[in-house]
Amino acid sequence: MLIRHPPTVRASEITPEAAYLGRRRFMRHAALLGAGMWVGAASAGILPGAAALAAGGSADKPNSWEEITSYNNFYEYSSDKRAVATLAKNLDPHPWTIRIEGEVEQPRTIDIDALLRQLRPQERILRLRCVEGWSMVIPWDGVPLADVLRLVQPTSRARYVRFVSLHDPARLYGQRRATLPWPYTEALTIAEAMHPLTLMATGLYGKPLPNQNGAPIRLVVPWKYGFKSIKSIVAIHFEEQQPHTTWPQVSNDYGFYANVNPHVANGRGSQSRENRIGELHKRQTQLFNGYASEVAHLYRGLDLDRYL
Repeated sequence: MLIRHPPTVRASEITPEAAYLGRRRFMRHAALLGAGMWVGAASAGILPGAAALAAGGSADKPNSWEEITSYNNFYEYSSDKRAVATLAKNLDPHPWTIRIEGEVEQPRTIDIDALLRQLRPQERILRLRCVEGWSMVIPWDGVPLADVLRLVQPTSRARYVRFVSLHDPARLYGQRRATLPWPYTEALTIAEAMHPLTLMATGLYGKPLPNQNGAPIRLVVPWKYGFKSIKSIVAIHFEEQQPHTTWPQVSNDYGFYANVNPHVANGRGSQSRENRIGELHKRQTQLFNGYASEVAHLYRGLDLDRYL
């Protein structure tokens, strides 16, 4: 699916949500019939990345546009999830560039519109699990992070990838208070960053990414708690040493790895159950947010109950 910037997508071009969900239900039935063949082929090495793509086509019902765009954590604006959509109207995400540098052969500044012309966005329906205990299923549009990072040719010393969000207290009201160490930063290991499930999201439901959801480009790492999926990215650094990221500096409840683990409680209590936005009853949380078959191998030998 290609998202065009600019001009803004016309209303006549947008697939109605009901039609979109109907199409997704049809595709899910087809996917369930063929999942065994796809995953088996991927395990045999016949179809590289097939297991990851199958996982991206989540069988869960996507949340609605209203749910996804009206309930947002974006501390750069406010800790009030319901207020973010209104406050973020001043973000002005075009034009926008990302500087990629550090342990790379070809550092460069990338214009987002040019990037989307070079790398065709894909549709991925992925689960999001917040450390606060709520979750969603979101139909993102975006490009695999690995495709972006290959453009700069990481060196053999690149072991971690650090992401930096926009720092502009004039517009981002929450940054006027020292609630967090600004700018907001996050990081992944190079293996996590290059994994096929890791996405640079640029839209949802076939529309450009709304400001409150991290426009114009954000990270999506579906097997980790949501705070790892940093919004409104302006810089990416390849580094040899593990970076200091924002939330671990504030609380021990937010570790560097932040893999969804229902067996490990934190200061908020048990993480074994979650409240899917739009549902009345809580559901069981799955290890790695349901993506264990795709990502568990990244953590062989690591004590998942210790390294949060």
